[in-house]
Order: sequence, then C-alpha cells, then structure tokens
Amino acid sequence: MDQATISTHEAEEDARNRDIKIYVDGEILHRDEAKVSVYDSGFMLGDGVWEGLRVYDGHISFLEEHLERLFEAATYIDLDIGKSRGELTEALRATLRANSMTTDAHIRLMVTRGRKRKPFQHPHLSVHGSTLVIIAEHSKPREDVLERGIRLHTVPHHRGLPLTQDAKLNSHSKLNCIIALNHALRAGADEALMLDPFGFVNTTNACNFFIVRKGEVWTSSGDYCLNGITRRKIIEICRAEGIPVFERNFSLVDAYGAEEAFLTGTFGAQTPVFEIDGRRIGGGGPGPLFLRLRELYKTLIRRNPGTPV
Repeated sequence: MDQATISTHEAEEDARNRDIKIYVDGEILHRDEAKVSVYDSGFMLGDGVWEGLRVYDGHISFLEEHLERLFEAATYIDLDIGKSRGELTEALRATLRANSMTTDAHIRLMVTRGRKRKPFQHPHLSVHGSTLVIIAEHSKPREDVLERGIRLHTVPHHRGLPLTQDAKLNSHSKLNCIIALNHALRAGADEALMLDPFGFVNTTNACNFFIVRKGEVWTSSGDYCLNGITRRKIIEICRAEGIPVFERNFSLVDAYGAEEAFLTGTFGAQTPVFEIDGRRIGGGGPGPLFLRLRELYKTLIRRNPGTPV
C-alpha cells in the first residue's frame, strides 16, 4: 500500500482468501461463483443491514450482541430476516467450517430486503424474501498500523439527526461516510473525523472515536454514532478498572489538546490516532492508556471467548 495512505481495516495479506467459500441464501459457493441478482434491494438501493464479526481462538466474539443489533435494525426498517438467531448462528458456523477458519477471521453478515420485481424503491416490490450473504475471510490486522497510527481530517459531512437517517442503523447505505472518507483522502489523511449536527466531535467514517485528557477517557455522547460493540466494551473496561470515562459532548478544541486519541471497531479493536487536522496528538506514538486498554481488551476476549465455531 502507498505509504501516504493507511486505514483501520488494513489486514495482513493471506493467499487463502483467493479461494474462500461464501454463503448465499443457503448455498456455500466459491467466491467466484457467489452472486446476487442485479434486482437485489441491497445492490439497487442499499436496502439492508449488516454486522461485522471477529473470530478468535475458535470462538465468534460477542455474537449475541451483534445479532441483537442486527435484529433491532431489521425491526426498525421492517425487514424480515427470515431466520432465527439460532439459524443465523448455524449459517455462520457452516461458513467458517467450509473455510477451515478457527481464528483471525473476519465475518461480514449481510441481509437485504431481497430481489425486487421491478427496479424501484417500494418495499412491496421485494417479493422473493430476504437475501442473506456471509463472507468470512482470513484477516489479521496489520501490526504496522499501530506503529504508524491514523491521521484524521475533519470533514464538513456530519453524522445526521435520527430524523434523516439514524446513525445507529448499521445499514448498507454508507454513501455519506464514503463521501466523508473521500474528502479526508483528498486532504492527505487516512480517515474522516465527522462532527455531529451541532459541531461536537462524533466519530470517524468507519470507527468510534476516543480521546484521553488528564487521565480521563472521553467519547461522544453516543446520540449520533453507531452503537459500537467494541466502543461499549472499552467503556465497560474503563468503569471496571476505575479509569474515568465520559460519554459527553466535546469540541475540536478538546480533541486537538488531547494527550492520546484512538479508534475502536470490530476489525481493528483499538487503533491509535497520531494526527488530527495536521496537529500531532500526544507524542506521536501509542499512548500509555491506549496500550493499557488494548491489553485489557485482549484479556476480556480471553476470559469471555464467545460462541464456539
């Protein structure tokens, strides 16, 4: 990858991914054969919801919480997934078994409103039931991301009010975030820092955002960002360890003056931020509290491994 760009989703190259098998509506197919219709609601309109999951040491981490979020989102958009939580779990396991994956894997679980009768947005035109796709890849985050850190650029595109499209909805409609990322890339940064509708620091285009000030961990109020599961785990770890943590409104003034900053997400877990809008954060390296939280998160995963594959 060009030295000028990096992302929170950088993974080690793994040749095995050239021959992975993908779950498509009950069939497990080689990636070259896995297809959905051009009439599918997800392709045509971004009409669907999804989850990203991690596999460590023979277990799917925090599966129940991911499924809870998926079904909550499906309820909100009136989408019938067509499978129970148990059936989705078995589909995930079948996909992992077909790929001989037991650790360092990333899963993308996607559900759309399914194939449409005509190429228009009305949901009643989706007459064939939902489409379910599961992509599992051998995927281990690149360690050099920790050494380089992420550079953020604040963009004019914000995470909107719930009355437009609720940011808590993990939908296939990601264009707002993609436009924000393109803006940041053109500015020479790695990811976009997005504000909320009132100008407070919110999240990036892909991850939840934290800062450290005088030993306190701050993150956004949570009103305008995805209810990230890794975000929640970091907050819970802080509370359990007696580390002051606050979900609050804060501005770029606070972010620029932070001693540390980092991102959280399912794939990369925790990723340090070394620069915001050209301003160096802390010493330009992983901060002590970031490193402590990262180790505590690894301990949490070991003690609560999740659902067996």
